[in-house]
Order: sequence, then structure tokens, then C-alpha cells
Amino acid sequence: MSNKIRLLSLLLPLLLANCTLQKDLPAPYQPAKLTYLALGDSYTIGQSVGEKDRFPVKLADRLRVDSIDIEQVRIIAKTGWTTDELTAGITNSDLTTDSTFSLVSLLIGVNNQYRGRTVEAYKPEFEALLNQAIAFAGGKKERVFVVSIPDYAYTPFGNGTATISQGIDEFNTANREITEAMGIRYFDITPISRGGLDDPTLVASDGLHPSGKQYAAWVSLMLDGVKEMLK
Repeated sequence: MSNKIRLLSLLLPLLLANCTLQKDLPAPYQPAKLTYLALGDSYTIGQSVGEKDRFPVKLADRLRVDSIDIEQVRIIAKTGWTTDELTAGITNSDLTTDSTFSLVSLLIGVNNQYRGRTVEAYKPEFEALLNQAIAFAGGKKERVFVVSIPDYAYTPFGNGTATISQGIDEFNTANREITEAMGIRYFDITPISRGGLDDPTLVASDGLHPSGKQYAAWVSLMLDGVKEMLK
């Protein structure tokens, strides 16, 4: 037997053993990529502010700073939508019953109030949307949160009208009671929105919707709670 053949016969078992060990090694840890679905109306799509100032986008950016990798932010929202219109918007989207997200938020109701619809009519539609949000979170209630309705009375458009604030309070009482009864996290940003007349920089250039500065304040209020939800 030549020296080359003898050497090969000695090395071959070692090479095969090394290959087996490599194959048995666990794959390198890859952190899960998280996805976020935000459902709502003008306050979610960020009417009159740039895309980077929308609260879902700002929230994802803040989470990334803390090494929570939100890979995708999906928004289903449109200015003027009521609860039934959001339901139709979801139905007409490309989402299916199998679509799931790591985090889901819901903010809806201001246009129900603005159009003079009743709180009693709002309640079952809001609850149905909240159940839909839970389904999109893969049935994980701990991955869903609701944001209260801002008070547009505290804008130049609302001009401090007390009946607007009263209506917003009634709708928020309803959505909060439903949310908490279902064991879902609720973020009350309404007090922040009520600084809009004292601090005009909290209102967008249209005189009605929140500014990027106000949305940033919302995110600061939500951040620690959302981080807990994603642990």
C-alpha cells in the first residue's frame, strides 16, 4: 500500500466524523422577525403627517431602537372610516383568515361619533372588530392593544366644543369597557390630545388631526407596555 493510500485511509474516518458532527450542530439562533398590523381610521393612517410620523410607524421605529425587530408594519386604515367601513376595508383587503401578525392594534370610533351614530350601535361593531384583531394575532389576546379615541374638540376645528368632548368620552367609555372585559390592553391617549389648544404644535397643519409631535407622545405612553407584550 502506498503512503498516499495509507494516509487517505487514516484521514477518511476523521473527515466523515467531522461531517457528522457539523450536521448535528444546532442551527445558529435567528431572532424571530415580528410583524405589526394597525387597524383604524385617519388617526392610524396619519392624515396630514408624513409616513414616518404615523403612530404605528413611530412605534415600530422605537421598538427597533430597543432591539425589537419589527420587520413589517401593515396599516389598514382610511380617513373617515367608521367601524362598519373598517370591517369592509378588512374584508376587501388581501388578508385572509390565516393571516397572522405578532402585534395588532385597533383605534376606531371617531367618525361614528362625528356622524351622529349612537354608542349602542357602535358597541357590537367595535367588539366584532376587536375579535377580528385577536384572530389576526393568532388568537393571542396578549398581542393586541386598543388605543382610545382622541378628542378633536381640542383643535382649531373643534374649537373647544364641550359636546364633542362629551361624545368622545361616551365612545371611549364603551370601547374601554369592552376592551378590558375581553382582557385586552388599553392605552388612553385622550388626555394627550386635550393639550391641542394650549400647545398648537400638537395639531397638524390641517387644524384637526394630531401632529407628528403628538403621535410621538402617544408612542412614548405606549412603549413600555408594548415591549412587555412582545416578550
